Amino acid sequence: MNRGIYIVANDRVLDQSIALLNSIRLRDPETPIVLIPYDEQYDRVASVLAERHQVQLFPDLDLIESLSQKLHQIFGDRFFDKPNKLRKQACWLGPFDEFLYIDTDIIVFEKIIEVLNYFDRCDFLCADYQHRSGIQNIFSPIVQQQQIFTPAELQDVFNSGFWAAKKSLLSESDLYALCAECAAHPEYFDFSGKVSDQPILNYLVLKQIPRRLNLARQANPVPGNWAGSPHFVCQEDINQNDRLFDPQTGRSLQFLHWAGIRIEPGCPYWEIWKHYRCLNETPADPFAFQDDSTPFGRSSTPFGRSPQVKPHQQILQKLLQRLKP
Repeated sequence: MNRGIYIVANDRVLDQSIALLNSIRLRDPETPIVLIPYDEQYDRVASVLAERHQVQLFPDLDLIESLSQKLHQIFGDRFFDKPNKLRKQACWLGPFDEFLYIDTDIIVFEKIIEVLNYFDRCDFLCADYQHRSGIQNIFSPIVQQQQIFTPAELQDVFNSGFWAAKKSLLSESDLYALCAECAAHPEYFDFSGKVSDQPILNYLVLKQIPRRLNLARQANPVPGNWAGSPHFVCQEDINQNDRLFDPQTGRSLQFLHWAGIRIEPGCPYWEIWKHYRCLNETPADPFAFQDDSTPFGRSSTPFGRSPQVKPHQQILQKLLQRLKP
C-alpha cells in the first residue's frame, strides 16, 4: 500500500516546517513526504526541505491551482477571501493511497506514520480532544436543530491539523459536490474562531466516511496534544529527553500542536520547539535559526512552559531601570 505524509507550507512558515520535518525524520528517515504549496511563495521552503529531508513537491501543481480556483468559485467570497484556503483538500487527489496530513505548527515524538496501522479498523483517523468543546469552531447550533448530523456523529468532530484518510473514499467529483452543499448552507458553520478550512473538512468527512476513529476516544485514549495544555512535562528517561509526558494519561505524547498559538519566545513549550528547530544545526548553516529570546522568554526547565513575568516583577524591573546611573 502506497503510504505517505502531506504538509501545506510556504516560505513564511519555513522555520515551523524545518522543526516539524526535523522531528519526523529523527525517527523516520524513509516515509515519503509531499509538500502542497500554500501559495506561489514556496521556492525556499521546497528547496530546503527537499535537500534536508527528501520532501517532494506535489507532482501536479496545475491540479492544485485548478482545485483552488474551482473551490473558490463554489464558495465565493462569503466563506474565504483567498483561493488557497482549501489546499488541504488536494490530499485526496495526490499520490498516496493512504495518507497522514500534518500542520506545520506541530512537532511529533514517534514514528508517526504508524498511526495508519489503525486503518484495519477505520477509513479516517484523528487523535484530538476537539469533541470536548462540542461543535464550537466547526458547526453552528443549526446542524443540531435541523438534525443534519446525529449526536453520535457530532462526537466525531476533529481538529484539521492532524488527520489521516484513505484516498479512494473521496473523489474529485465528490469533493466538488460536497463543497457545493456547504456553500449552499453557510448557516451550518462556525467560522468565528478564524479556523478557515476546519468546518468544511469536518462536513466532508462526517458526510462521506462512516468508519471513523479518534484515538482520543478509545478505551485507552492517547494523551492530549494541544500546546495550550499546561500540564505536560519533560520525559524523565534520559534516553527520551526530547519528548513530553502527560501525567493525566500516564503516557508520552504522540505530538504537540500549537493550534491557535503563535510560536515565538515566551509561548508554551517554546524550548522543545526550539530544540527541534535547531536539531543538527551548525552556526554556518545558511538557514540557522535566529533566536530572539529575552531572559524572560526562556524556560527555566527543559521543554517546559516559558515562565511569565508577573505584574509585581514588571514594576520592580522598571524601578531598577530608573535607579541605574
